[in-house]
Amino acid sequence: MAEKDLISCALSIMRRMPPNKIEHNLSGLLNLVPEHTDELLQRVDQPLEEATDAETGLKYLLCDYNRDGDSYRSPWSNSYEPPLDDGFVPSADLRQLEIEANQLFDAYRELYFEGGTSSVYLWDLEGGAGKGGFAGCFLIKKTVAGHRFVSDGAWDSIHVVEVAEDGTRATYKLTTTVMLSMGVQQEQVGDSNLSGSLTRTATKTCPFDDAKPHLANVGTMIEDVETDIRTYLDSLYIQKTREVVSSIRKLHKGPTQGQPFTMNLNAAVLKHGQNRKIDSET
Repeated sequence: MAEKDLISCALSIMRRMPPNKIEHNLSGLLNLVPEHTDELLQRVDQPLEEATDAETGLKYLLCDYNRDGDSYRSPWSNSYEPPLDDGFVPSADLRQLEIEANQLFDAYRELYFEGGTSSVYLWDLEGGAGKGGFAGCFLIKKTVAGHRFVSDGAWDSIHVVEVAEDGTRATYKLTTTVMLSMGVQQEQVGDSNLSGSLTRTATKTCPFDDAKPHLANVGTMIEDVETDIRTYLDSLYIQKTREVVSSIRKLHKGPTQGQPFTMNLNAAVLKHGQNRKIDSET
């Protein structure tokens, strides 16, 4: 089998596996095709993992975009853990932009998610900063446990953006993937799990300057896409699941108090009232 077909088959298998067991399934798949480990890790989105910066004590997220070998770069200290002497780091100008992006995205996460962890990683594209543009990855992870309605759950959002500058205008290409997992363990409903992922893409060309820099343009796109995905997940996954479950469960016997039942009940009451009036007159 050709290598391209092998990768396609592997990705096809992953799309059919339970989303809440993606790490376990991917590990088994990598054992079958170890020669394609790097490509599969790049093309299969996994739930984000957290780590703590040894220098600053701040948490950051691990992904393929801040990995170099077996080490991961912290966006806060720009150092690798475990230490790596020749690890990839962004250029000086882009590093300053990365610092600002992490501060802004951290505030965005706190406002929208009220907790969790966020990280931003930037890297130069071919030609260097200011010539060939740059790309970045904006990450958010929020977990809940012991909630009243959800025993354990997680929200993982991965935003990958590519910025191509052309004079005073820039084209932004955004690819967003959101992974949602909710587990319920209650006596009334038993054990259940609702998991899934959704990917959206967006492209936008607009001017940039000191008053409206790249971070403002990218931030607006991320906010709009996340709001759209959040609404879509609520209406499609949650509400549709509730509708299906409600249609297959009958909690009581007898007529329900819908519009036809109410109309029949009103007619019976009116008829009974008319009969009582006739009896009183006679």
